[in-house]
Formats: sequence, structure tokens, C-alpha cells
Amino acid sequence: MGSTHLQAYQSVPNAEVAAVASSDARKRSGDLSAIEGNLDRPGEAMDFGDAARYATVEEMLADSNLDAVDLCLPSYLHAATTLEALKAGKHVLVEKPMALSGEECDSMVEAARENGRVLMVAQVLRFWPDYARAREIIRSGEIGPVKTAFFRRKCAAPAWGKWMQDRSRSGGGVFDLLIHDFDFALHLFGKPSSITAHGVEEIEKGIDVVEAELDYGGSQLVSISGGWHHPKSYPFSMEFSIVCEGGTLDFHSGLRRLTLYRGDGSSEEPQLSQQDGFVTQLSAFADACDSGAASEFCPPGESALATRMTIAMRTSREQGGKPITI
Repeated sequence: MGSTHLQAYQSVPNAEVAAVASSDARKRSGDLSAIEGNLDRPGEAMDFGDAARYATVEEMLADSNLDAVDLCLPSYLHAATTLEALKAGKHVLVEKPMALSGEECDSMVEAARENGRVLMVAQVLRFWPDYARAREIIRSGEIGPVKTAFFRRKCAAPAWGKWMQDRSRSGGGVFDLLIHDFDFALHLFGKPSSITAHGVEEIEKGIDVVEAELDYGGSQLVSISGGWHHPKSYPFSMEFSIVCEGGTLDFHSGLRRLTLYRGDGSSEEPQLSQQDGFVTQLSAFADACDSGAASEFCPPGESALATRMTIAMRTSREQGGKPITI
């Protein structure tokens, strides 16, 4: 994700990459060709120009020339490093998941407030063109109220980072992966009253899957599913189907772009933003830093709540589907 963000910053006019930090000397040189991940965005050789190079985050945070830091670190380092950065007077963008516990999230939000700095979590789905356009259509009311919504995200168990298989450091596969969809459900529908989940966790086999239901009361059903399906070769995909009174919004990353199937039998592909979702996200962060105020579109308090929702899903699965109140 660090490589992806570096590429995206090239299209953010009010942001300048002034420093990079990595314990890997090869990466500090700009050679990111060995980078792997879920998305089809391979690493590449980059020219860091006059940017400072640091072997540790601590050295970078001591650089008084830096206004903000973008933390693309293993999940178990998010909370502590964010706190250090905020105390050092830096604005912070931290990759998802925000942290591994609700209490850590709360401490991060409080530190941002105490130090008067911007904190934003990289919940990129809020900025992804297909998801963002679906949100606009739903909020416009043109196809009526939502009846049901289904979100799914699947991939191979990652082989590029052993810490991912250690639940104490990653939160587990379904936590790390599906926090995107729990955050988007929160963004669209607000806080559910409870979450119920069933699934299988066999990390040693590369299997970590879940089917979850979010209770919003009444007849509205929101479900989220997916996870890890064996290592290495299983393809990444994300999808949703949102059924409204006047039509269904459907998207699948590997099959079709966002399509609206109307109740009268017609269909259309809504016009999407042509800007890359990562560029849109990082532009929102840069704008927030310029203004000195947290992004209203992706506030840290909501990211903390999304973390709690995703933990509730994992807890419900552990307890055989017991509803967990949020």
C-alpha cells in the first residue's frame, strides 16, 4: 500500500513527498519492484528526488520539515506509531485497519484532538468510483429506499507478509479484509444495533471466511461476507448488490462495472468519476491538512466505530452466531 500511495501522490497537486522511511535499503532507494498485494498495482522503480530517506519511523518523525505522515505499516504498529506522530505535531493518514481494538482507536482520536492535528484512516472504499457513485444514487432518492444490501470481498490468504497470519498482529483475515465493507455499510446506513456472524477460521490452511448480518431493525437486511480462500492463487474480488424499491445497483470488480437495473426492466451504467480512488482519498487528506480540520467525509470517529463493528463480527463468529450489540 505504501507503493500505491506513492504512485497516487504524483497526482495530488497540494502534496509533496518530502521523505520516505523504510527498514529496507532497497525500498529507500526507490526500487519497489518486489512489492506484492491484492490489487493489480505492481511496485515499480520510483525517483524520490530530493526526498529525505530514513531507516526508521522515529527518525522521520523528528524531521521538522514534515507537515504530515502517511503510515502504511503492519496493523499492529498503527496505534503506537500514530500516537507518536500526532505528539510530534504531524497530521496523520493511517492505513486501515485503524487499530486492533476499540480502545486503541479511542486513544488515537483523543490524541488528534489534544494535539490539534488531522487524523484520517485510509478507508479507500468511500472514495472508490463505483461505491461512491452508488452512494450518490441511493442518497438522491431516485430509486427509493434500500430494501437489502449485500457486500462481499474475497482473496487468497496473503503470502507476502507472515505477520498477516498472526491474529495478534493483524486481527485475522476477515477483520483485515472486511473492515472495508463494514466501514462502507456504516457510511451508507449508519450504526447497526447488533451484528451476527458465522464462519470458519483455519488460518494454518489459509481459510478464514465469514457470513455476517447487520441488524438495522425493520425489514432492511444488510449482509457482509468473504475472507481468505486458500493461499496464493485465489483471485481477489469485491462486489455488492443493493436492492432498492425502484431498482438494483450491482457491481463486481472482476465481471462488471456499476450497473443500475431499474424496476421497469431497463438497465444502465451510471457515469463514474475517472479519478483513481486512491488519488481522491489522498487529495481529501491533503485538503484536510491544509484546512487543519478533520475530513467530514471520512472522520476518525467513524473509522473507530467501523473497527468496533468488525471486531463484533469476529466475536459473534467465535460465539457461534450470538448477536453482538454495538
